Amino acid sequence: MTPAEFGELEVAIERMTDIAKGFGLDFYDMRFELVPADVLYTFGAYQGMPTRFSHWSFGKAYHRMKMDYDFGLSRIYELVINSDPCYAFLMDSNSLVQNKLVSAHVLAHCDFFKNNAMFARTSRGVVDSMAASAERFRSYEMEYGKDAVEEFLDAALAVQEHVDASHTSLRRQLKRSEKDGETQRQLSRERGPYEDLFELDIRSADAARAAEKGQQSDEPASGKRAIQTEKDLLLFLVHHSKVLSDWQRDILTVVREEMLYFWPQIETKIMNEGWATYWHLRIMRELPLTDADSLDFARMHSGVVLPSKTSVNPYTLGLKMWEEIEKRWDRMRSEADSAANVAPSGREKMFEVREMESDTSFIRNYLTKELVDELDLYLYQKVGNEWRVVEQDFEKVRDKLCASRVNGGYPVLLVRDGDYQLTGELYLFHAYEGMELDVRYTEKTLPYVHRLWGRSVHLETVLEGRPVLFTYDGKKTSRKFL
Repeated sequence: MTPAEFGELEVAIERMTDIAKGFGLDFYDMRFELVPADVLYTFGAYQGMPTRFSHWSFGKAYHRMKMDYDFGLSRIYELVINSDPCYAFLMDSNSLVQNKLVSAHVLAHCDFFKNNAMFARTSRGVVDSMAASAERFRSYEMEYGKDAVEEFLDAALAVQEHVDASHTSLRRQLKRSEKDGETQRQLSRERGPYEDLFELDIRSADAARAAEKGQQSDEPASGKRAIQTEKDLLLFLVHHSKVLSDWQRDILTVVREEMLYFWPQIETKIMNEGWATYWHLRIMRELPLTDADSLDFARMHSGVVLPSKTSVNPYTLGLKMWEEIEKRWDRMRSEADSAANVAPSGREKMFEVREMESDTSFIRNYLTKELVDELDLYLYQKVGNEWRVVEQDFEKVRDKLCASRVNGGYPVLLVRDGDYQLTGELYLFHAYEGMELDVRYTEKTLPYVHRLWGRSVHLETVLEGRPVLFTYDGKKTSRKFL
């Protein structure tokens, strides 16, 4: 972009900010940065965070993404950080109208970050906290060696998705913090507007635990046996592994906290991208565009919402669902008896849904048969040597989409026993719901869990309709049908 275009972009961003607020969007203060492609792809490799710790896998991701960009196979137009203030990075090689569209897009993202319930407990100072963690990791490299730190990070990152972002899990963690000296007054300041609802689950879970004979609190009484079922594998390892040193426990804690920061974005991918796409369309339509700019804008937007041949495009599905919600509620409002018209307008319903839902409930509640037919959604699988459509029934397509978004699309693993057979071994259980684990990936991952636990690791799952137990004893992985 030329200096003149840069100045015009600044003016346009101010105008788009006013337009967005006029539509009812509510976001943190925005900080826009214009950066070269190398910088943007570096941030992209670090999952959009410019201050994160270093690891070889991020370099691998950078070279893959940068090569795709150099060969014109894919392109990152922007990166936005969920923080307060909200940081957005634009590529300086984008055209002026492209950066206008991207700016409108990130304004809507920030509105979603600020107002969706899934993000209610997200740390808004994540940039500073990640920078501090990265500095500590560098000190560990100086003290214990870069190879030792990277080797441990390999194990931590291999299981980073196995956290529990539920508020019940968070409350258990806060109770542990109280034992370390944190006051109840400090904890109470973190109560959100929906805390009374979340506490229903907490009280129910506490009552169930109290009713179980022999089942104690989150901490094992003897310090040896931990038998309470736990979904948060990383938290369990932090508190119960006997082979971790203090610096390793710190690294595992940081990896878990950073995953919890990313988790709401994982669970609202379709909603969030659809919301941002819906609003960048409306905001851009309010700007005075030349014919050439309009064509450039239409071309870029079409590329964003172009349906994929192999998977669901979250921009397309999300946009269509938001537009469908608006149309349905506006239609219900217009058809209702004016004397008893209490139905919200389409826009009012959109803001309500934006505040309360995640992808799973969003699809379950608002994906209609008409929309499935319009988008030609179906299920397919490989039959013999060919890929074939195997299901077009609306409910089955919807249910499959919902299932693919449960737990962010990752398998649910539960810690069943931290002292299996009274030998200190770890027993994990896969909550199988029709989707088998990748056997090769499982066998590659168990050694990393063993590295973090220090003793044999067992994983119960289902293969070919039969329960099976994978075991890694420190030397090899074996499996047996139960």
